[in-house]
Amino acid sequence: MKCGLIGERLAHSYSPEIHKELAGDVYTYELYPIPLESLGEFVASRQLDAMNVTIPYKKAIIPYLDHVSERALRIGAVNTVFTDAQGNLHGDNTDYYGFMKTLERLSVDVGGKKALVLGSGGASLTAQAVLSDLGADVVVISRNGEDNYSNVYIKHADAELIINCTPVGMYPNNGVSPIELERFSSVLGVMDMVYNPSKTKLIYDAEKLNIPVLNGLYMLVAQAAAASEIFLDGARKFTDADIERIERKIRRSSENIILVGMPGSGKTTVGEILSQRLSREFIDTDEMIVQRVGMDIPTIFEKHGEEKFRLIEEAVCADVGKMSGKIISTGGGAVTRPANRYSLRQNSVIVFLERELSLLPTDGRPLSEKSRLAKMLDIRLPMYLDFSDVRVNNDSAPEDTADKILQILDDVYNSEV
Repeated sequence: MKCGLIGERLAHSYSPEIHKELAGDVYTYELYPIPLESLGEFVASRQLDAMNVTIPYKKAIIPYLDHVSERALRIGAVNTVFTDAQGNLHGDNTDYYGFMKTLERLSVDVGGKKALVLGSGGASLTAQAVLSDLGADVVVISRNGEDNYSNVYIKHADAELIINCTPVGMYPNNGVSPIELERFSSVLGVMDMVYNPSKTKLIYDAEKLNIPVLNGLYMLVAQAAAASEIFLDGARKFTDADIERIERKIRRSSENIILVGMPGSGKTTVGEILSQRLSREFIDTDEMIVQRVGMDIPTIFEKHGEEKFRLIEEAVCADVGKMSGKIISTGGGAVTRPANRYSLRQNSVIVFLERELSLLPTDGRPLSEKSRLAKMLDIRLPMYLDFSDVRVNNDSAPEDTADKILQILDDVYNSEV
């Protein structure tokens, strides 16, 4: 069987990896980015035995199908298409299942709750259907509708559930949110259908406010499992445990491992070892700064001062934070800029690499004279702890430290079952 995903921009989709986990070699699954004007021609070409459909074609594909399920018709959006024995094209909506499973995982009883659905496209239609079926009071926020982003804080500041069904905050336009979450006083749960980056600005803000929150990756895997069962004509059934296992595996492979710590704590050495162990690209933000400016770091400090250096470093952190699946070593002072916290946390697990003060080298490090290191550590230690997810001592051999990091990350991801 030949299957795939059609949409407009698909370069950073995780769907091929997910379907590889679901189906193995039973069918192939590839990405097919196509422009809107070619949608009808592509569907008519019958290049695929079955397919998934994503933004912005979940509504647009319906006229090209022979049959559409009652559920998909009620929602007004199709995300799964398959061919029957007679060659007819059938459209269904497995996003419904995926969204329902995500709400279950969010553990918020939506019955009778006021739910804001941000956006009015195909993804929004699915969210509206599920929420309505569960008894929520659904309000759709769109750019030009009666309920819009201009009056949302006046009319709906009492919302108890917020669902982002827009692409706002999605890679590569990271760091923006469709709403100011702190202006809502009664929110019990947030879901963002975006999954790249792992932490959108909306999710990041929810976490800061201690609001239960999920991104769209679990939904993506759950709907893919439902679609795969259709593709395989029921030959395989996938459980919640299957969905959770695949979601963790995709997230672990896609999230960066970022190392923070004092200058000379071994971030570059340990990072290079992790890069080799995991077959991932290694990136050193200090080296990126040198390449970007065309001079070494001591010279940057000498000619332009620390403030200029930190601004350059901030821009580099914003760039590397958007990446996926990398091993990234940061400069010792990256944690001193508040803007870097979101940049580094949005798609990463962050490891604080700690080392005994007497073992920190100082050669070629403008801010690391011995007399300043103890004071620097006193100031930065709370920042390292605030930035990081895990804390690892690097007073032993770097190979042993890399082993410790990998074991800790195994425990972190496995504990989320």
